[in-house]
Amino acid sequence: MADTSDRVPVLMYHRVGTARNAWEARYAIAADTFAAHMQALAGAGFKAVGADALVSWLEGGPALPANAIVVTFDDGFRGVREHALPVMERLAWPFTVFLVSDLIGQQDVWTRSANPAGVTYPLLDAEEIRDMQQRGVSFHSHTRSHASLPTLEADELADQLRGSRAHLSELLGHDVAYLAYPFGHVDDRVEAATRAAGYRAAFSTQSGFNRRDVNRMRIRRIDVYGTDTPPMLLRKIRFGTNDGGLAQVAAYYLGRVRSRLTGR
Repeated sequence: MADTSDRVPVLMYHRVGTARNAWEARYAIAADTFAAHMQALAGAGFKAVGADALVSWLEGGPALPANAIVVTFDDGFRGVREHALPVMERLAWPFTVFLVSDLIGQQDVWTRSANPAGVTYPLLDAEEIRDMQQRGVSFHSHTRSHASLPTLEADELADQLRGSRAHLSELLGHDVAYLAYPFGHVDDRVEAATRAAGYRAAFSTQSGFNRRDVNRMRIRRIDVYGTDTPPMLLRKIRFGTNDGGLAQVAAYYLGRVRSRLTGR
């Protein structure tokens, strides 16, 4: 695996647990598959670093280790503590969870209408969050209620951003510096409001690598699906794409051949 320390991939997971249907399989990864993902990454020479290390590097700070990656989880599902935390502790790898501050200890109610099964899943409660924090997990904001931020009026937008940051800072006992945009929905107005709310950086759902010139309010992440095999995950990281299929690889190399032949 080539050194990626100058173009850092950030992985985005959601729930760790069983998927009831194809819709859930995009957002839920089985516990054994997640463990296989992490083992495949370690075997390929990758090493997870924390969000603080990534953002410091983006700001011109210390270099990251060769083949650095960042592992993130959106929403704060309880299954992350049950299934992902033991795997990451065995590897001594840090990771970050983005919490929906008004729904701590409740359910992912924003998915009920979209999920064909019509069910919701439990989110971490305050005690579980504090326990994980003591074990090296970092927590940051996913807004107050998982709202689509570009649809909100200015006052509502500010409340989602500032309110979540204040609530989580009190819960965690430290400043909450990072945001993940719900649904990945962000525009220039939302980006400006995020800066005004005091966030140091924010994570998007746009795929690709992160070099030092990336917009720190739109850090890129690779979306990991529950259906991704370890080889598919490694291909996603290699090409900085959400598509880990072999067709994507073939298209990439065909494009390179054409470029060489045409000189463009």
